[in-house]
Amino acid sequence: MEKVSVVVPLLDEVESLEELHNRIIDALKGRFEPEIVFVDDGSRDGSWDVIQKLSAQHSYVKGIRFRRNYGKSTALHHGFAEATGNYVATMDADLQDDPFEVPQMIDQLKAEGLDLVSGWKQNRKDPITKTVPSRFFNFVTRVVTGIQLHDFNCGLKVYRREVIERIELYGERHRYIPLLANWEGYHKIGEKQVKHQERKYGKSKFGISRFVNGFLDLITLLFVNYYRQRPMHFFGTAGVFSILLGSLITAYLVFMRVFYNEFLSRRPLLLFGILLILIGFQFFSIGLFGEMMVRHRRDSQSVNISGKVNITEVK
Repeated sequence: MEKVSVVVPLLDEVESLEELHNRIIDALKGRFEPEIVFVDDGSRDGSWDVIQKLSAQHSYVKGIRFRRNYGKSTALHHGFAEATGNYVATMDADLQDDPFEVPQMIDQLKAEGLDLVSGWKQNRKDPITKTVPSRFFNFVTRVVTGIQLHDFNCGLKVYRREVIERIELYGERHRYIPLLANWEGYHKIGEKQVKHQERKYGKSKFGISRFVNGFLDLITLLFVNYYRQRPMHFFGTAGVFSILLGSLITAYLVFMRVFYNEFLSRRPLLLFGILLILIGFQFFSIGLFGEMMVRHRRDSQSVNISGKVNITEVK
């Protein structure tokens, strides 16, 4: 029987945990060997006591406790490290995700030969303050990344084990796991419409800061992926445009001074042109410094290989 690890990050969800545990076991019973990894992200409401009790009663329940709140990405990162199943599922602890979707998502993953299946909360049971920003966020992410998913931020996902072993999570990167998987060569990404239920206990931890941080992390991810090995391509291009524009402005003002005897001291545009030229050279300096760091890292990782034999493909 194949094992399925269900990783559940949580913050102050004491009322939900026992019911969620029972739902997960009912969903997997008879088809999969269960493993549940609860990651307590600094709860202060007794959630850890419930996790300890469930772990004492059931050998398949694991628990990780953080002394303070580190965020969902860090919780998932450590939960993935403890998961031992053939397949790994993630879901939120607020009972809005239906565990009975997990076996169906695994079936879809197997049938279509996918690397991961992401849930799509088409009929979302959340207030408009969450649904409207989420739709805008998903639209922008689809356009920027080219990955055609409707709901990047859905907590309900299923992965082949090897996928989560290659992904490093921190910040708000949990929103972009499909993108991170795609960059690691796992291009077979599927989507399934899933049921979404109203919150039964407690209140949402969603805030506008998480929405803003998500977009900032997207910009960071795209920049690091495309320019990490060639920083001069980004900063050099910005420097060329800045120097070119500053030079054109300065040349225009010199022309006006020579042929029309116009006093440049009355033209703030001169200072702006000179500033653009200086900024352009600063961009070049940053790019060169970045290239030196990349070169140094490559040299420090170089090894003296005397021979190879029976080489297999590295996945």
